[in-house]
Amino acid sequence: MYQTDPPRPPQEVLPTMYDLPSELVGESGLPDEFHIFQPRLLSETCQPSNYPSEEILIATDLNLYYDPRHPLWYKRPDWYIVLGISRAQQQQDLRLSYVIWQEGVDPFLVVELLSPGTEQEDLGQTLREVNKPPTKWQVYEQILRIPYYVVFDRYSNRLRGFRLEGTHYQELSLSNQRLWLEEIRLGLGVWQGSYENITGLWLRWYDANNQWILTSTQQVERERQRAEQERQRADRLAEFLRTQGIDPDNLPQM
Repeated sequence: MYQTDPPRPPQEVLPTMYDLPSELVGESGLPDEFHIFQPRLLSETCQPSNYPSEEILIATDLNLYYDPRHPLWYKRPDWYIVLGISRAQQQQDLRLSYVIWQEGVDPFLVVELLSPGTEQEDLGQTLREVNKPPTKWQVYEQILRIPYYVVFDRYSNRLRGFRLEGTHYQELSLSNQRLWLEEIRLGLGVWQGSYENITGLWLRWYDANNQWILTSTQQVERERQRAEQERQRADRLAEFLRTQGIDPDNLPQM
């Protein structure tokens, strides 16, 4: 490819998500069950009130291509959120990968779920190998400068949060395993409960009132309970009217 003067923008000359691999290149195995259910719970309960849903991208195991100088280099976060970016409205427009030089917006938060094989890299305890891509920590902190980075270890049930301060991540002091993010008016914490009929400790979002955001199943159940309470209240009122000699079925409609 010949260099033009002035140079053409990366969006025009670099590969797009249609050109880049979207699968796990050179990596064997599939995510374990926890890596399926936990990101699903995060996605279900992540409902920022100050961003319209069509301007929020929530991604799980979606390749993140980050360096236009090395367009084949990517990371694959367990879960991340991008703010102020258009979400696909049609199935054919769903992203195959998230390509920084095409999108122009970096993620706001990345969550990594620790496992014995990835713990050291996820926590920035490994050094970059010669002639190899940078580590996750280096990409998130130094290249993309993602404002928040969260790691959760389900073996020790420990949540750790890091915020970008200047050029480096600083670990945040968490109270009761909870991290509040004012920018999206939501908090991330460790919840004891059952999800998909599996009981344990899970990462989950909570609101400004310290209430856990409901999943869709919980919302349906809450509506069912509310409807049942209304029915019982109506039944009690009807029974009371009958004791007063009034037929509730013959009352004028309001």
